[in-house]
Amino acid sequence: MTLESNQSNIGQLRTVTTVSGVVTATVVAPAADDPPYGGVIVVHDARGITPYLTSVCELLAQAGWLAVAPHLYHRDGIAEVDPTGGWPSAVTQMGTLSGPGIVADTDACLAHLADNGFGPERTAVIGFCMGGTVALFTATRHAMGAAVSFYGGGVSTPYWDGVAPLLESAPSLRTPWLGLYGDDDALISRAEIEALRAAATTAAVPTELISYPDAGHAFHSHDRAAVHRPEAAQDAWSRTLNWLRSQVAPT
Repeated sequence: MTLESNQSNIGQLRTVTTVSGVVTATVVAPAADDPPYGGVIVVHDARGITPYLTSVCELLAQAGWLAVAPHLYHRDGIAEVDPTGGWPSAVTQMGTLSGPGIVADTDACLAHLADNGFGPERTAVIGFCMGGTVALFTATRHAMGAAVSFYGGGVSTPYWDGVAPLLESAPSLRTPWLGLYGDDDALISRAEIEALRAAATTAAVPTELISYPDAGHAFHSHDRAAVHRPEAAQDAWSRTLNWLRSQVAPT
């Protein structure tokens, strides 16, 4: 499966769709004179493709990565949940997803990266909130270069049919995985974080889970002042870039 772009400017945001119309994605590439080091699938949080999420893609492109962010809500004809609905509407929208749909969309993005010359060893996946759950799930299905989960939930109880709780999935990781969590997350308990850390250590690939004191859910979201924790966010992003570079095979 391949992706076709309706724009061609390298380094610009653009919307792409599969030739079969299965998924829409936002793509951000480094400048034309700066070939990408590798490809990264960026999985959005429950709100969808927000300005925050596209800013993450831009940061990755600035660091030398080709970022591809699938629009997981495309089946409902939206990219982003209406901000006026707040978090409750995002949670409701998140519930419309399914395991098979998530698989189809992430695999389409993997195929796109492969078509652009990035095999599994030069591909990574990063996700935020529910996207962190998808990132770990994807890392159990594919042997890729690296995976990073920012406060991925569904640790003990699954979010969707066809996607097991992370505690069950973590021992089956096929991709080196980095987990980034906040000790004060109201949605993910400290006990769950510790259990996930222990489960991940049993995988056959390198894993690491960092938890930040005085940080809660969505601490990396700079567009949400109430939850953003700049020091934790900066450290987590630095660790993310280091993890990608240390695990993804060089050109």
